[in-house]
Amino acid sequence: MTKTVTKAGNIKYALSGDDDFVAVVEDGETFDVECAININDGVLTHVGQQLTKDDVTLPFVSGGTGPIEVAGAKPGDMLTIDILDMRLNGLGFTALWPGIGIFPDWVRRKEFGLQSRVVEVSDGVVHWSDKVKLPIKPMIGVAAVAPVHGSVLTVDNGVHGGNLDIQEVAPGNSIMFRVVRDGAHVFLGDCHAIQGDGEVNGMGAIEIAADLTVRVKLSPAPERLTWPRIETPTHICTTGCARPLEDAMRIAFEEMVYWMDESYGIPQPEGYMLLGQIAEARCTQMVNPKYTYICKVSKELLKQFTD
Repeated sequence: MTKTVTKAGNIKYALSGDDDFVAVVEDGETFDVECAININDGVLTHVGQQLTKDDVTLPFVSGGTGPIEVAGAKPGDMLTIDILDMRLNGLGFTALWPGIGIFPDWVRRKEFGLQSRVVEVSDGVVHWSDKVKLPIKPMIGVAAVAPVHGSVLTVDNGVHGGNLDIQEVAPGNSIMFRVVRDGAHVFLGDCHAIQGDGEVNGMGAIEIAADLTVRVKLSPAPERLTWPRIETPTHICTTGCARPLEDAMRIAFEEMVYWMDESYGIPQPEGYMLLGQIAEARCTQMVNPKYTYICKVSKELLKQFTD
């Protein structure tokens, strides 16, 4: 029977290497993780519900289930999390929340006022309205290991991961972290049924509870692995989080130059020039304390350097 890490009592709103583990998994083990909706369970009750300001308590949002101990994980390891499956709850929501989003009127908090849309998610689609159906693209918003020191709120992000909100953190793909604390301290949560680039309206995805099936693997960390990396069947992907936005982009591109150098033997000057021709890059969210940027390179193109 597959081990299940339950969400009951195990949702954290700060990511830390100092909390007690809620479960232990072995290197190579496959297990399930229950994830609560980003404003916690029990808030959504029916399609068409209008949320109120009492339903959300900032910054206690985007909680992660954990920390989960990976037995034997040590600083200097790389932890790979293979995302095998996501099973979505039947209700999700998105919202305009004054003060949150890419157009925040931060003094008066007025904008369009508080507006929410609670929707049914079933049969592979988000039922936006009676007429409009959006094909689901499930993803994990919060994926993390412990930071090197102290704690980081789940609404934030950094080299440890956290609230990355990257659509490629999805079934069929893998995300990789540098371990900096014994046991790694894995957190997963803030799942989305679908999210547009930029997550522009703040609560900009179809936020939803989900059950995950994942597998963890340990290996020696590449020397220049700093920020989380993602691998898909077709691409290698690097990430960066910062403000201003261009700094997040620079980090993601720098990390890609390092990866192409160490894994494909492409000298850094050539790799930098090559990215000018082949990089696929975008901002995945610009509503968290630090923006997220992803840089992607096709594996098919990179094979030419190793064949």
